[in-house]
Amino acid sequence: MPRIIFISADGSEQAEFNVPPGLTVLEIAHKYGLDIEGACGGAMACSTCHVLVDRRYFDKIPKPLEEEDDMLDLTFGVAKTSRLGCQIVVTDALDGLTLRLPPETKNRQER
Repeated sequence: MPRIIFISADGSEQAEFNVPPGLTVLEIAHKYGLDIEGACGGAMACSTCHVLVDRRYFDKIPKPLEEEDDMLDLTFGVAKTSRLGCQIVVTDALDGLTLRLPPETKNRQER
């Protein structure tokens, strides 16, 4: 099973989980009680599951859809490796995927 690593916004905490392929990063975060809101429940209608993907893994994740880019435009602290956790599906190729939680999120839904 792939290993997924979450790092807190300030870098002080780290959590690692071995998870079955097919789950999204948002589903994993909710399963383990991590501080990722996901206000829309993974419907890509908000940006509260924003994560920063470690550069080593960014190109292993399929490119975002235009709708995901639009949602990321509504969030704080966007970086070149920003993605929505609801859109990252874990595969065996993502073993060791490291994600940093952003310092803040805001539920600014697109209308």
